[in-house]
Amino acid sequence: MINTSANLLGVPMKKKNNVRERIIKILRKHPEGLTTVEIADKIGMSRHAVTKYVYQLLGEGSILQREVGTAKLCYLKGKKYGKK
Repeated sequence: MINTSANLLGVPMKKKNNVRERIIKILRKHPEGLTTVEIADKIGMSRHAVTKYVYQLLGEGSILQREVGTAKLCYLKGKKYGKK
């Protein structure tokens, strides 16, 4: 029997969606963009865990990323560089 309420890693789908929603909510408040480390600090998760969700959001086109020096800033699609 397949458990559809969890992904292949055993993470409950509700928790997965909640983290993604929290990342989007934080980026709405910071249209200038945030690094993965800054997002992780605001959520209270490790940088590695947040990176996984950031890649998912990048893949589906919900957020964008740009390089500034050695940093990669994440921001919501349509809010690039603080523009609405």
